[in-house]
Amino acid sequence: MRRKEPSMNVIVIGGGASGLMAAITAAKGGHSVTLLERQARVGRKLLSTGNGRCNLTNLNMGLPYYHGQDAAFIRPAFEALSLDATLDFFHGLGLLTTAEDNGRVYPYSDQAGSVVDVLRFAADAAGVTTRAGFEVTGLKKTKQGFTVLSAEETLPADRVIVCCGGMAGGKLGGTRSGYELLQSLGHSVTKLYPALVQIKTDNTFVKALKGVRANADFRLCRNRDAVAASRGEVQFTDFGVSGPAVFELSRSAATEKGPLTLHIDLLPQLSTPEIEELLRRRLSSMPELTTENLLAGVLHNRLGRTVLRYAGYGLTDPVASLSPADLWKIAGAAKDFALPVVSVLGFDGAQVTAGGIRTAEFDPKTLQSRLVPGLYAAGEVLDIDGDCGGYNLQWAWSSGYLAGLLKSGT
Repeated sequence: MRRKEPSMNVIVIGGGASGLMAAITAAKGGHSVTLLERQARVGRKLLSTGNGRCNLTNLNMGLPYYHGQDAAFIRPAFEALSLDATLDFFHGLGLLTTAEDNGRVYPYSDQAGSVVDVLRFAADAAGVTTRAGFEVTGLKKTKQGFTVLSAEETLPADRVIVCCGGMAGGKLGGTRSGYELLQSLGHSVTKLYPALVQIKTDNTFVKALKGVRANADFRLCRNRDAVAASRGEVQFTDFGVSGPAVFELSRSAATEKGPLTLHIDLLPQLSTPEIEELLRRRLSSMPELTTENLLAGVLHNRLGRTVLRYAGYGLTDPVASLSPADLWKIAGAAKDFALPVVSVLGFDGAQVTAGGIRTAEFDPKTLQSRLVPGLYAAGEVLDIDGDCGGYNLQWAWSSGYLAGLLKSGT
């Protein structure tokens, strides 16, 4: 049987998660698709996600995990390609997956390269023409459709899908180009912030803790009013704090008006009276100890010594010299280790961009521009970002799929 001729010439700009999904979807719809990627290969940023493991989605999916001027904008995309449909899609490509207790889904191989590989294979099988090393410098609307410009050539297109990502992870391909291309056609962009990123704090106490990890509860506060909270692992750095629980707070740390303080409960499983009683028993049974060992076995040794310094105590005094009020003060310091926030790390260290092209300028049911017919956008370039844990990749898959359907009406 003679193959049906493709109905439209489609160019997808950006070979990341949303771009690959958009290209595969459009090609399966019978269109002639060219995928343009400015880097030497597609999916480079994908290779770094989940610490190289690629946390491709999360079993605990829902609107509260997403942010932007209108987070509800995501709903039609998630109806078009749901969590279950996403997993079915990847399983259909031969990718085995596994889910952790926290709902995070990874490739069974534990390698992000497995995800990139099956997407590359699927794009090739669908007939997508992939052109790596192609940097788009301009995008223009014509009577017939569009022209996509580079320094060397001009390509025509009936439809264009912009999937350039955001500014996060500059060393891995983060760029302003998607915003600039869409702005050149009349779209506007919100203020951009780095998100899912390390937080810089006053380093008076943390610089001695570089590399120390702990499980804790966190409250990000303006004065004493909490603006965000999380729990989980923190890793101390020479300039502040990192780790999954910190990443969840970083969007608020970047966007909320300061001054902000990060309050860390280093012993969330114990109350202040319980910690005080634990310390009292230690003092009673081991009065010969010096204060530097008071919290040994309770907290990481360096962290315990730092908490004592934070509470205002030296490290060489005998614990027998501590009064009940001293023990209460030390217990309180472990329950509220407060660090003034200086800023967040920049875009190069961020996993995602908060902000983007205004979603009000796109039809959520199609992801087609309300300003320029035939122009679509998906993924991080739009003003949608998710929490840490696979939520941003799920948005990439779902929005890339919806855009790739190339629907024209509501």
